[in-house]
Amino acid sequence: MFHVEGFRVLDPQGCLRLLAKVPVGRVVYTRQALPAVLPVNFSLDADSSVLLRTSAGSGLVRAIDGVVVAFEADEFDAATRSGWSVVVTGRATVVTDPAEHERLSRIGPRSWVVTRDDVIVRIDSEMITGREITGTRGAD
Repeated sequence: MFHVEGFRVLDPQGCLRLLAKVPVGRVVYTRQALPAVLPVNFSLDADSSVLLRTSAGSGLVRAIDGVVVAFEADEFDAATRSGWSVVVTGRATVVTDPAEHERLSRIGPRSWVVTRDDVIVRIDSEMITGREITGTRGAD
């Protein structure tokens, strides 16, 4: 690991604290053998899993159920050249247990799009990495 002034590698707990502050992130997955990125709203479960809610028939569900994906969220301020970025990597699975689905339906993210056949996708937090840059104003 290297040290650069104004740059800091975040520990997993720091990453999770930052993730809990933002409502939208991006799922990174493979679609037709090509990289794909989709912005989604999300929440975190008590076990640090990332939770998504979407339609059961969505292309996203078909592409990510049972495979390893990355999930990224960030926050930046261009004026101060500061911000952070967190990446969670892990296996995505559709929650099929009825009791677990009911529990997560109460606490999980609310879909921004109304669907009748919603499912909850859990991304296990197998690897959590992040970095923060504190920046400086007008450093050109």
